[in-house]
Amino acid sequence: MPQTGVPETAVSGSGPGVGMAAQRKRGRGRRSKRQRQQEVRRWGALTVLAAVAALALSWRTVWPYVLGTAVVAGLGGAGVWLWRAHRRERAGDAAWRVAEERRARELSMAAVDALSWQEFETYVAQLCVRDGCTEVHVSGRSGDLGADVVGRLPDGKRLVVQCKHYAPERSVGSGDMQKFVGTARPEHHADVALYVTTGRAFTRDAQGLALRNDIFAMHRDLLGSWVKGATLQSLLPLNGSGGGTGRRPRKP
Repeated sequence: MPQTGVPETAVSGSGPGVGMAAQRKRGRGRRSKRQRQQEVRRWGALTVLAAVAALALSWRTVWPYVLGTAVVAGLGGAGVWLWRAHRRERAGDAAWRVAEERRARELSMAAVDALSWQEFETYVAQLCVRDGCTEVHVSGRSGDLGADVVGRLPDGKRLVVQCKHYAPERSVGSGDMQKFVGTARPEHHADVALYVTTGRAFTRDAQGLALRNDIFAMHRDLLGSWVKGATLQSLLPLNGSGGGTGRRPRKP
């Protein structure tokens, strides 16, 4: 007896006819995407052409505006370029000046490094006199309890200076600073206590002691500035830091 109904391939959906239909559908999807991209490009080209045509037809009317826009854009671009070039020039000049000042300080400090420790104390006293200090004298003896140079600032405050003629690469430690802290005011009644060294820096602990006890720590770079002509009064607020600590001398 003959069988009737839907063929097995149609029921299962796995026959060659279904596969070919799916491929044709995917192909139409791919073609449609390509066609959309082509249409976008065509419309973009047409828009550009239309804008160019409109500009050409109305050129007599719009050319001053087009020219003005181009001139403004050109001037703006030139202005930005000149501004950036000026900033680069200023930055380079500033860096050169800093390097030259450091080199000059080191050249001056070379002569200071050649002094003996006794000559260095005398030289510091001379710098104090140069900056208007009075009653300046050098202890010049052992057992001075840290008062290598004493005098009075131009405003009358009593100045006590501890001088350490160290090698350029050496730092002042907390032990040295502790000794000066213990004598500058209790023993010598300093209004302004200055610790000056030819060494490169103060250790962190020594710097902390100086700040907490209003001891003004002058390391090599600041000493170089003092040697080159900066006044003692202008350097004291920096207190051991090239950028300044922001801490002012304590008023008596």
